[in-house]
Amino acid sequence: MEGVEHRVIKVNGINMHVAEKGEGPLILFIHGFPELWYSWRHQIASLSSKGYRAVAPDLRGYGDTDVPDLVTSYTCFHIVGDLVQLLNIIAPNEHKVLVVGHDWGAAIAWYLCLFRPDKVKAVFNLSVPFIPHNPQMSPIDGWRAIYGNDYYMCRFQEPGEIEAEFAEMGTETVVKAFLTYRVPGPIMLPKGKPFGHSADTPIALPSWLSEEEVHYYVSKFDNKSGFTGGINYYRNLH
Repeated sequence: MEGVEHRVIKVNGINMHVAEKGEGPLILFIHGFPELWYSWRHQIASLSSKGYRAVAPDLRGYGDTDVPDLVTSYTCFHIVGDLVQLLNIIAPNEHKVLVVGHDWGAAIAWYLCLFRPDKVKAVFNLSVPFIPHNPQMSPIDGWRAIYGNDYYMCRFQEPGEIEAEFAEMGTETVVKAFLTYRVPGPIMLPKGKPFGHSADTPIALPSWLSEEEVHYYVSKFDNKSGFTGGINYYRNLH
């Protein structure tokens, strides 16, 4: 993307890839699953042209950022800690920043507000409202009671299982299925027929997503990070 600076910054012992453009008040963009900094490419272009410094990292486990091996390395404390240290390094004199999150990025943005309100000037989140912790029930037990074992968050819990199914489907099919999902209900991944159709069912792209853009995601998940890092976020929901 034209004019975007890419660099790798060491935070909490991992190498984090960061894309940024523009000068002015900092806006931190936090992506979801299965996404990358690239998910914010249009917002980066637009807001950097309006006098903002748009910053979008690949979160740990994604894209060109390191992928720690341990499942327990993906708690909300790790992810928020990465972002806090990133801000301390790239904007040491900017005490509060604007935060925009989507999907898992929204959940992390809420945690950032809770843990370090001193860092956040304002927050704008998409897809995920703030969900208070319920000490009486783990989130996965709650989702399983409501939606059953085929609900995607439940299917994500056993290490290696869903990764093997995604490998059989192919990265391109998985990326297209998630990014174009339009069923007005929970995402269900029954064995043998994930997303409610066979793996070889053609997926038509909407007007806002091109094959070239899909290829960018596929190349990163195939050649760089794989899906395990992003899925490990769900394995820490408790």
